[in-house]
Amino acid sequence: MKLAFSTLGCPGWSWNEIFATAKDLGLDGIEVRGVGKEMYAPKAKPFLPENIDATIQKSQNGNIEISMLTSGATLGIGNAEEAMAEAMDYVDLAAKLGVKYIRVMIASHPEPVEGEDLEQGKLRYQQLCEYAASKNVSPLIETNGELASSEVLREFMSDITAENAGVLWDIHHPYRFFEEPPAETYENIGQWVKYVHVKDSIGDANNVQYRMMGYGNVPVFDTLKILNDHGYEGFVSLEWVKRWNPDLQEPGIVFSHFVNYMRYLINQL
Repeated sequence: MKLAFSTLGCPGWSWNEIFATAKDLGLDGIEVRGVGKEMYAPKAKPFLPENIDATIQKSQNGNIEISMLTSGATLGIGNAEEAMAEAMDYVDLAAKLGVKYIRVMIASHPEPVEGEDLEQGKLRYQQLCEYAASKNVSPLIETNGELASSEVLREFMSDITAENAGVLWDIHHPYRFFEEPPAETYENIGQWVKYVHVKDSIGDANNVQYRMMGYGNVPVFDTLKILNDHGYEGFVSLEWVKRWNPDLQEPGIVFSHFVNYMRYLINQL
């Protein structure tokens, strides 16, 4: 398994600071969800036409992969055309960067919300996968909203025929919002899992309080063991949601703790 962190956790950092921290911590990748004040990756400074070649070279020289471009596109709620346009922009950028994955969602909230249109989302997701196939990019649908239920997501994915389709398993959401043990989630969606988000919390579905890894009760080790037993070799990425929750601990502390904690758990497998 490879380790990465999402830039969602360091909203005040420049690309150089993000990259230097990842390198210092010995991480394998950086997941892009905003750089500084710019949330839309195709408009972020490192990925502008005049900078993209240098960004690619820096990544290659540092042996740090851009593990995923994490869009905010919601295919099953809101303006579907705008969501598709955003998702396609992210596919195009991923193709230029040589990034394998982009993230899309059914809705913008981690918990289920009213108004999610799974049939619309399914249609749009199939179309997006078809668009991305010739560009060697896999759009991954996240376990969020109604799709945080792995049973619902299994039915959703079973109707998708695109070979480049896949799931981003955010282990927090099925556990916290549907009380699913990791074994149940993996049994339902494991065949499609290509990328994993981790974060920890306490509370319940109506009162989530985020904590640094190991200070909550999300079954992280159980999940890692299941992934390891099934030969998963992809990324496990920390999604520290500090951009949305400014009072959370600072990224320098959290990222270092994440690396040490995860390496400890991985060594126990």
